Amino acid sequence: MTMRETASQPFTPSPARHVSLRRTLDILCAGMAASVLMPVFLIVALAIWIESGRPILYSQLRLGHNGRPFRIYKFRKFRPNCDLHGYPLTVEGDGRLTAIGRILAATKLDELPQLWNVLWGDMSLVGPRPESLAFTDCFRNGFEKILEHKPGLFGPCQVMFRHESKLYPADDSAADFYRRVLFPAKAKIDLAYFPRRTLASDLGWILRAAGVIAVESWAAFARSDRSNDSRK
Repeated sequence: MTMRETASQPFTPSPARHVSLRRTLDILCAGMAASVLMPVFLIVALAIWIESGRPILYSQLRLGHNGRPFRIYKFRKFRPNCDLHGYPLTVEGDGRLTAIGRILAATKLDELPQLWNVLWGDMSLVGPRPESLAFTDCFRNGFEKILEHKPGLFGPCQVMFRHESKLYPADDSAADFYRRVLFPAKAKIDLAYFPRRTLASDLGWILRAAGVIAVESWAAFARSDRSNDSRK
């Protein structure tokens, strides 16, 4: 191939360049978001502390990149006396939820501390949802390829299954239903998206998730205000 022919070829960034650029964007965007949302962090932390005391944060080991466990952080939405190694799923009407926890679950504001996981490098802004170690057995028969991608705060499944707690049938074990139905459904979506992802498509999912969270947060707080007014 001549120099002229080489110059005419379209430039395709290498996978390593994509990874480096994505990590740079993760740090910049997560750092900016953490700074802008700091008042929200403080308000949520204060609300949790006033309602049920400490701890403010909840942490749990999750499966990370290439199957390496890491500790994920969330705002605590369950009662403080709940078993730290308790049930790995949140279902509709979960009795462990506090009043503030129900709002956090509805608005996904409990996920905000994961911005620190992004800054530390355990997570990316966009990636598959990190699974609890309780579901390690699900990563087989091709689904283990999901672990080749760094887990993320946003992604197709985080948007499509944002009301996952409402999907569990009352007459079936939630964990069994998750293994049999929900995990394979989410895994197929992730395997279809992440091997072909682009920075532009990732940005699209971030914006879509942010829009959904903003709308549903407004709706949740409006319902809370109406509920408080009805009690007066």
